[in-house]
Amino acid sequence: MWSTVLKKFEKHPAQQKVIKLLFERGFQVNSDGKVTSGSIEIPHTQLAKEAGVDRRVVDATTDTILSDELLKNIFQNVTSIPFLRDVAPALGLGVIIITPDDAANVGILYSVSKLIFSYNISIRQAVSDDPYFNNEAKLTIITDSKVPGDLVSDILQLPGVKGVSIY
Repeated sequence: MWSTVLKKFEKHPAQQKVIKLLFERGFQVNSDGKVTSGSIEIPHTQLAKEAGVDRRVVDATTDTILSDELLKNIFQNVTSIPFLRDVAPALGLGVIIITPDDAANVGILYSVSKLIFSYNISIRQAVSDDPYFNNEAKLTIITDSKVPGDLVSDILQLPGVKGVSIY
């Protein structure tokens, strides 16, 4: 899917930067061409600064989104979620960050969640980086309790797991 979206902007690398930023942050484009997060409008100048492009590039990107049914459907419906990774320790939750051998491998989330279940630990959140956006994609799992060392050792033994960090 992502390659199809990027292909629509292949002749406009600056617009690719904007489209990637919008998608990564879960920003929507409303029918007026305004970039929003829910009902909060985000100024195109701020988006341009973050993406390292001119504001007119953001304007052109939103125009392109609204003129294409696939892009319009994606960017009028995408949403962001609260990611608990950085606040989990303050909330008494556990954090497991798994580095895979290859993020495109099938079954890593299944294997890890099954193992966590075997320790009678509940998963509160699981977020996987998209390998199209991140060359070093990771799987982050937030648990309802601190993570025991034995679980870390067991995760490291799973096929496809290159590394594990906890905090």
